[in-house]
Order: sequence, then structure tokens, then C-alpha cells
Amino acid sequence: MSETLRLEGIEKVYNRGKPSEVQVLRGCSLAIQPGEVVALVAPSGAGKSTLLHIAGLLDTADAGRVLLGGQDTTGLSDRKRTAARRADIGFVYQFHHLLPEFTAAENIVLPQLAEGVPQAKAEARARELLASVGVEHRADHRPSAMSGGEQQRVAVCRALANGPRLLLADEPTGNLDPETSERVFGALMSLVRDTGLSALIATHNLELAGRMDRSLRLSDGRLA
Repeated sequence: MSETLRLEGIEKVYNRGKPSEVQVLRGCSLAIQPGEVVALVAPSGAGKSTLLHIAGLLDTADAGRVLLGGQDTTGLSDRKRTAARRADIGFVYQFHHLLPEFTAAENIVLPQLAEGVPQAKAEARARELLASVGVEHRADHRPSAMSGGEQQRVAVCRALANGPRLLLADEPTGNLDPETSERVFGALMSLVRDTGLSALIATHNLELAGRMDRSLRLSDGRLA
């Protein structure tokens, strides 16, 4: 079985060729196996968001390769990159980014409709996911009527709506108090384990990182 994600020699430079040039990533390589949950630990500004965006095909590297499920994504057209991202990758950010005009259930239904899932099936999956993280009672509420922890659990459900093979999370509990952070992290890990997908989760929290399968540290643009 091929690795879910492989990064080979990823380099990223901002302001290339200018006096303000900054090399953010220096030959970063990693491999994540199916079902593996990996912590990405790094101080603020170290480039972890850049690395996640490149891994998730939201950004391109200046050098190196990104392989998803064994497929080299280098040179893919924008259309094919978008298709691969929508089908294979789920994202969770520090801030939930839910669409405020839609309910919790609708926020989870919309990405499924974009992939051609029938309305009734999409709605059933949305409510099933919400129940799995304990917020089914908020299905018909808009984000403004939910707590921060509830909003983030809905965001986790949205990320998993289309059954991705890889979850990328950027400080998913970084904006929450310790009690709420524990609740959201527990829900996230339960869903990941139950569905058997792979995950790369950036966090400052060493206690949470220690509960994942292994940790990678990003420092001075390099992974260890």
C-alpha cells in the first residue's frame, strides 16, 4: 500500500532574488502512512503553515515533490490540483472559517454537493458526522449561535465530509481554552481513528503532540 503523503526535498523561498529574500523551507522530506497521525511541532513563524499549504496543494514549492497516494502532483494543472485537493484532502484551521449564512449541517452538505453527492445523502452524512462529535443538536444553528468549541467541531466534520484520505490541520485547538481544546482534540482524534485516514496536525501543544503516533519538529526550515 502506498504512502498517503510523501514530501521530497521541499524548498520554499519568499521574495526570491530580492534583498528581503527569506528561505522558509529547506529540503523538507516526510512520509505518512495510511492511518498514521503525525504531529508537526514548530514555533510561530517557522513555516509550518507554508508546509501544510504545499502538502495540501494550496501552494507550490520552489523545489521538491509532493506525492499523494503515490501520485506525483508536480506539474499538474490547476484544475487537476483542485480536483485532487477536493477529493483527497481535508483541512482544519485554527479559525473555523464556517460560512456564517449557513447552518452547521449546511456547511457540511455544501462540499459534498460540489462533488456531486445527492442532497439527501449529503444531509444524512452531515448529521451523522455532527452526531459523532456530539453537536447534532446544533445541526440547524448558524455559527453565530454556537460556541467556539462547537464551531470547531463542525469545521472538523466539514473537513471529513467527502471522505478524504488525508487530513491537514493547522493549530486546530490553538484558539480555544484548555477544556474546550481537549474536547475538540478528542473529537478530532476519534473521527480520524474511526475512519482510518492519515493526518498531519500542526500544534504548539506538546501534550497533544505526544498523543499522536509520532512528532516532527520544524526548525530553521528543516524537519527533524
